[in-house]
Amino acid sequence: MTEITATMVKDLREKTGAGMMDCKKALNESNGDMEAALDWLRKKGLSAAAKKAGRVAAEGLVAVAAAATKASMVEVNAETDFVGRNEQFQSFALQAAKTALETNGSLEALQNAAHPAGGTIQEALTHLIATIGENMSLRRTAQLSVPQGVVASYVHNALAPNLGKIGVLVALESSGDTTKLLELGRQIAMHVAAARPDALSIADLDPKAVDRERAIFADQARASGKPEEIITKMVEGRLRKYYEDVVLLEQVYVVDGESRIAQVIEKAAKTLGAPVKLTGFVRYQLGEGIEKTTDDFAAEVAKMAS
Repeated sequence: MTEITATMVKDLREKTGAGMMDCKKALNESNGDMEAALDWLRKKGLSAAAKKAGRVAAEGLVAVAAAATKASMVEVNAETDFVGRNEQFQSFALQAAKTALETNGSLEALQNAAHPAGGTIQEALTHLIATIGENMSLRRTAQLSVPQGVVASYVHNALAPNLGKIGVLVALESSGDTTKLLELGRQIAMHVAAARPDALSIADLDPKAVDRERAIFADQARASGKPEEIITKMVEGRLRKYYEDVVLLEQVYVVDGESRIAQVIEKAAKTLGAPVKLTGFVRYQLGEGIEKTTDDFAAEVAKMAS
């Protein structure tokens, strides 16, 4: 039997907002498995958290660059928010995004790509670290392209053109008017920034994630004591709501609050007089998923004194 520590209970409580005793019971029931404990709390209706991003630690910038039917995006991290306002750091992030357009889209390829000032992108970053005096990293990069159409971009909380805290790329394949496609793509990118979808279509969802949700919904429905045929309908109804929450094409467009994104694309195709296909999207939020280390200064001083 796994020992349930106070730290484990505290971590689960922070992730779910459930009571301490409920968190302890959930961990005991799941033999210390955090994911299973999260599911146990959800089944009991004690946690409303379907997903929770890791506490953000990294600062820095998300940068985007576009060229005709292709666009790229990079995340460059630093230790403090102050560095994100440094012109040298901003210049590096923009150059990294532009250079990423000429690579195969992988992080390794970008790191080894040539920097206009000489050396590689990674070597330029190493030089920047020595110049500014903070640790930095080129964390990730993404690239989208279409044979015909546009890849639109949007940066939220922009500190400068194409630089900010949240970046989104949206790929639209079409022979329609490029200017109108770019505007449509930008509007959808703004939606993605706000709605945070997990997948483009239902088919793109991880089957294990869907099965997990189905199992949780089924357990919740059975707790109501209703017949199995009613439970089946309840589960399917809740799955449809789940898809509306996490699948881009199924989400309600934040601009009008009524149409699904799939319907927005269909309407645009009629207006443009040419088929329009949303082929992909990427959303980067600065530092998402990186655990933040909180230092207790008083405790550190006391430890040093002893």
